[in-house]
Amino acid sequence: MAHKKKPSVVYWLGENLYINITNNCPNNCYFCLRNFKEGVGSFNLKLEREPSTAEIIAEIEGVINKRNWREIVFCGFGEPFERLDCMLEVCRWIKRHYGKIVTLRVDTNGQAFLLNKGREVVKELKTAGMDKVSVSLNAHNKETYNQVCRPTFENAFESVLEFIEKAKELLEVEVTAVRIPEVDIQAVEEITRKMGVKFRVRDYIQPFW
Repeated sequence: MAHKKKPSVVYWLGENLYINITNNCPNNCYFCLRNFKEGVGSFNLKLEREPSTAEIIAEIEGVINKRNWREIVFCGFGEPFERLDCMLEVCRWIKRHYGKIVTLRVDTNGQAFLLNKGREVVKELKTAGMDKVSVSLNAHNKETYNQVCRPTFENAFESVLEFIEKAKELLEVEVTAVRIPEVDIQAVEEITRKMGVKFRVRDYIQPFW
């Protein structure tokens, strides 16, 4: 029997270093990679438990000097805003020690306000040193969003749009959508054009059983 790989808190693809801080997510997107894979590349991203901030920093410390990373990205098999305080602390640590040489990004479903009610999330991110936000919008209207992303929160789609609007005031923002039959890519692109943010299409990685 093949030995199961230890879950990775940090992993890398090309020139980017990624941080997998949680597997929790308020969405249950039918196209999500975690529904049919253990991880990406040679990395297992299915955490057995959430790592502490100190553990995450220790893992980053072990690999940060291995190469010149283009970006350090909060992105794993969960929604990073489920652990806002942890993400902010790790951000501050990276910026304190490696701030001049690295760009920090978070890949998110954009439900930060719903997950952290009453907090000025965007301002906190900026203060901690976050540079960029990539938001997976993945739908051109609420009905489609509810169908393909299956959110826990009732007003998820509206909240994602609000987050994009607020985030673009202080951070570099990119909106993405996955290429699936239910989503009108041109309509999503039109939404982002009106908001004045960058847009990128992601290819759907088909499951192979």
